[in-house]
Amino acid sequence: MRTDKLFKFILPTAFALLLSCTPGEKKTEEATAKPKVKLQTVRAEEVEQYREFTATVEAAVSNKIAPQAPVRIRTLHVEVGDHVSKGQILAVMDATNLRQLEIQISNQETEFKRIDELYKIGGVSQSTWEAQKTAIEVARETLENLKENNELPSPVAGMVTARNYDSGDMYSGALPVYVVEQIRPVKLLVHVSESYFTKVKKGMEVDVRLDVYGDEAFAGRVHLVHPTIDPATRTFPVEVRIPNNDERIRPGMFARVTMNFGARGHVVAPDLAIVKQSGSGDRYIYLYNPDGSVTYQKVELGRRLGDRYEILSGLEDGNRVVVSGQSRLTNGMEVEVVN
Repeated sequence: MRTDKLFKFILPTAFALLLSCTPGEKKTEEATAKPKVKLQTVRAEEVEQYREFTATVEAAVSNKIAPQAPVRIRTLHVEVGDHVSKGQILAVMDATNLRQLEIQISNQETEFKRIDELYKIGGVSQSTWEAQKTAIEVARETLENLKENNELPSPVAGMVTARNYDSGDMYSGALPVYVVEQIRPVKLLVHVSESYFTKVKKGMEVDVRLDVYGDEAFAGRVHLVHPTIDPATRTFPVEVRIPNNDERIRPGMFARVTMNFGARGHVVAPDLAIVKQSGSGDRYIYLYNPDGSVTYQKVELGRRLGDRYEILSGLEDGNRVVVSGQSRLTNGMEVEVVN
């Protein structure tokens, strides 16, 4: 009887104790459970070193067409957008000054003949003869200059990109009458980082993309490499030329120039491993350690290669990185690896 009473007391008490302990033990197990992650081993590969630079399209040659001195414009022969050939007459200036000078020279020559006859017989001094002769030579040179500036030819074959006067206007010298630009080819002045100075060579092929044409690539070539480096920007100018035979590329367009500096061995990691730090542009990867923990490792990204990234710094060949389960991780945390 006594035994039955004792059993009846112990059984409910043990059951109550069991119920009270179970949730706590469950929470402890959950708290100590290691986060499960998937890993991938990264390897070094030969990666083509493409680098992109920006530039503005310029004409290969740009000529400002104008007379040497202020003069009235008689006739303009071409308009903006017209194609002109080398030597083609673009404008004709007023010839009043030219004709007046021709008359003046004719009179001077007549006077010089009279003085020359007198000089031969001793009627005038040598200084008078020389002064008259010099005056004629100066006038002739001025006349030649006026003739050269009376008609304005184009020094290059190209396109008229500016006209600043109308027929009958007085050319003042503030702006050229015309601007003629040679756009076959066009050129780009690219400022390349100092670290690539020994790798850029004349004749090197480049790809050029223009925002106006989307992803269409135009073939260009390095035409000139400047021999000095700007100490302020640590860059050096490189002139790239594009044939532009169809004239689709025009001065002023925004361009992106891609140069290939050869292949280098860099670690390549899956994009699933890349973690962006909130509030900054830094990128990180969780690196798996031999002791079963993970390290929050900052990396420098290079080119995107499909679903992978070139890693310029931060990883080594053979490292194992986390590709799944990063959201529950912190630096130094131990993890459980799953397939």
